[in-house]
Amino acid sequence: MDSTPSPSSSSPFELVSSALGRYIPRGGRAAPTGPSDAPGDRAIGPRVPEDAVDGPQDQILGAINLDRDLRISRCNLDAPVFAGVDAVAGSPFVDLLPAGDVPTVKRRLRQVLETGEAHVARIQRLRRRDGSELVVSLSILPAAVPQEGLTVSVIAMATRLHLYAAETAIGTSLDIGETAQSLAESLLAWGDVAAVDLDFAVWTGEGVSEQARGRIRLRRAALVPDRAWPEGYVTPGNDLPSDASRLLAQAVRRDDAPQAIVIPDREAVERVLGTPRVMRALVPGDRSAGVACIPLVLDGAPPVVLGVAEVWRRADCPFRDSELFDLQELVARTAHHVDLARQHQREHTQVLALQRRLLPRTGGDTVEIASVYQPATPDSAGVGGDWVNSFPLPDGRTALVVGDVVGHGLGAAATMGQLSMEARALLSAGLAPDEVLEHLDETVTMLDDSEAGLAAGYSALGSTCCIVLYDPVSHHVALSSAGHLPPILVSPDGHAGPLAIRPHPGLGAEFALREPFQVHTFEAPPGSLLALYTDGLVEDPAVSIDEGIGRLADAVSAVHPWDTLQQAARRVVATLAPARQRDDVTLLIARMIGYRKEDTATWRLPARYDAPARARALVSALLRQWHTRDSTRDNVLLLVSELVTNAVRFATGPVTVRLIRAGHGLLCEVGDTGNGRPRLGGGGPLDDAGRGLHVVHGLTSRWGVRWTETGKVIWAEVAR
Repeated sequence: MDSTPSPSSSSPFELVSSALGRYIPRGGRAAPTGPSDAPGDRAIGPRVPEDAVDGPQDQILGAINLDRDLRISRCNLDAPVFAGVDAVAGSPFVDLLPAGDVPTVKRRLRQVLETGEAHVARIQRLRRRDGSELVVSLSILPAAVPQEGLTVSVIAMATRLHLYAAETAIGTSLDIGETAQSLAESLLAWGDVAAVDLDFAVWTGEGVSEQARGRIRLRRAALVPDRAWPEGYVTPGNDLPSDASRLLAQAVRRDDAPQAIVIPDREAVERVLGTPRVMRALVPGDRSAGVACIPLVLDGAPPVVLGVAEVWRRADCPFRDSELFDLQELVARTAHHVDLARQHQREHTQVLALQRRLLPRTGGDTVEIASVYQPATPDSAGVGGDWVNSFPLPDGRTALVVGDVVGHGLGAAATMGQLSMEARALLSAGLAPDEVLEHLDETVTMLDDSEAGLAAGYSALGSTCCIVLYDPVSHHVALSSAGHLPPILVSPDGHAGPLAIRPHPGLGAEFALREPFQVHTFEAPPGSLLALYTDGLVEDPAVSIDEGIGRLADAVSAVHPWDTLQQAARRVVATLAPARQRDDVTLLIARMIGYRKEDTATWRLPARYDAPARARALVSALLRQWHTRDSTRDNVLLLVSELVTNAVRFATGPVTVRLIRAGHGLLCEVGDTGNGRPRLGGGGPLDDAGRGLHVVHGLTSRWGVRWTETGKVIWAEVAR
């Protein structure tokens, strides 16, 4: 029975591997060898003509079968372009590679064997018997059944094809390090070692303009091949010595005109570089070697030098004029990719700084906070509009805010920052969470329109936000949401689930029926955990959103009371975040602590003429029990008396007095059913009217007002 898989059941790589298997002769014949193959003749064999690659054909296909031990079982390298590449049946495939490339390629071969996933089209060099090297495009595929092992396709690349392939590969990333690495790997086709050194301003994303001669600072951005380098040699991420930077800068800016230079051998290199320290930093070995230095130049008036590319090779293989032309052409074609990566790096740095600035710093005495922000990708394309924040309010409560702006990039991050700061300011001013969302809704509507936002890759319209206020005295959580996923609440007994809140459209959703935002209140006793998150953590194409939220609830409920909260948050994200993130992942976990019962007291008094005296008596007894200083006790009694008097005079209904012992101060609150805003007028403390707020202002370190469903609360803080 024929075991060859039908096309309908085969992957494209299986079909290619099967075709390559038929392309290799069944006899297992290796590349032809001649008398010069004897070990003693390897050094004197004829050099392969350079036009073997640059002949009339732009690419020649060869195929090699490997067994599971990575030994050659069959091959087809008969074309003239492969002359001198000794693919002998039974020999290890890695014998065809330069020594420095063996670890990397061997790792790729093993990876394809273990995973069955093809590794396609990488620029690679193969050794010829005369010591020269052949540049090829190498793909590694699992062998088609019934064969076992691997099928390696080899395409010998002409110079033009290599230039095209290199430029295409270099432009695939906006990460400046990856861009420099791709350029270095492409340059390796012309030498034994390739390095890319960038102006430090380019590396950090800043702009580069005219520079004073000799003041350039270079940082090594890429180096190939990947091998162990001698001590003192400059590797990626390290700055070049200042004298080496000065010499390279002068080399590529002779007569203020950026141009390539060639230093042919070690003696000439020593004359140019001068000191042993600079030699150790720049010369990649003890053998005599020459170097070609090609500046990365942006066209302009004057031209701007972004850095320098260095290609090193043995002194007995000097650079030909045609090779220098090709090197300069490749670097010139790809310099703009480096500049694009620089611009993206700058945007990434700005956006990430803003995003990190909005992350919670620490919790307080009444709540413990931990947060994790994980971009969709490590480069700037993954920085977007997710934000999460927590901050203590002046009245002793804690605000937790999470939001998401549609899209990525600097525009989305700027919108995120504006909404986050506005929410903080409004909450600190005493507004309720539903009132804050109403203001944010108006801001989003004015801030952006759908056409302008989406054209820029983001939109403020449709942004989501969830605001949570935690009262550490009553242990209540007040919540309002605008289109955001519900928080997860884990009670001290371990029960976990999303808070039941009524869905509401996102901010600025004018297309929907406009309804007022609602405030939902829940109990959160000490020891409770509250998790706020963005949709990137729970969205998975394979499962429903409800199942994703359920998984998050299970993961948060597994957090032990003794666990370090930050480590627990990272563990939750590592468990739930998709392997291939489509969106940013943001998580905030808050552990509710609250105040101890003995640190708070609340009294409810009728709004009668004797209410101030009763309040003074109750507060005085408590302050003696707390062993408060006499001066502090007198100030608090006067403060409470004035606030209760105002509540009786200007409001109706019962008066609530609450006293909290917090940190280094005492927090006094007086609530009533009035809705007027107390204002500090221009009168003095001796006037008949308006004297109370002047007294409050003089006795406290800070005071303010917040509104409730039944009226308002005036709070004031007094130092103990």
